[in-house]
Amino acid sequence: MDNQADSAAAWFDMGRIKQLVRLMKDNDLSEIDLEWETSRIKLRRGTTVVASAPPMAYAPAPVAAPAPSSGEGQAGKSAASSNLLEIKSPMVGTYYSASSPDADPFVRIGSRVAPDTAVCIIEAMKVFNEIQSGVAGVIREIAVENGAPLEYGQVIFRVDPNG
Repeated sequence: MDNQADSAAAWFDMGRIKQLVRLMKDNDLSEIDLEWETSRIKLRRGTTVVASAPPMAYAPAPVAAPAPSSGEGQAGKSAASSNLLEIKSPMVGTYYSASSPDADPFVRIGSRVAPDTAVCIIEAMKVFNEIQSGVAGVIREIAVENGAPLEYGQVIFRVDPNG
């Protein structure tokens, strides 16, 4: 029996686990489940296992501008925001700003985008969908936090087409 435990321990040592994590990352795998004799290891990466309830159970947070101190500030704000184009969520899901937790975000405030520029990933039913901007301009606002649930049609970005 000790011989069996020793072989399982050798199979699931830290070096082997690191190799499996690298394999998952290199091949964009979200889960590995292995058994060896009486031992088992199950590795998951990312945040796809966060909730089993559908994301539409969440209400989108309202995006409200702070109250200006004078009427002039409000007029300037509404005039500026009326020129912005909105990139909206084409589906219900979870918003991710980058392709992986350790990667740089697709875009930041001030990033220039073309209609075919990838701006984020929306995960829906464990499928990761790369979203393109569909517009040209400069990102002026990111309206959601990384990892936040999205509703269909919810504003994700605001883009200045003249920027």
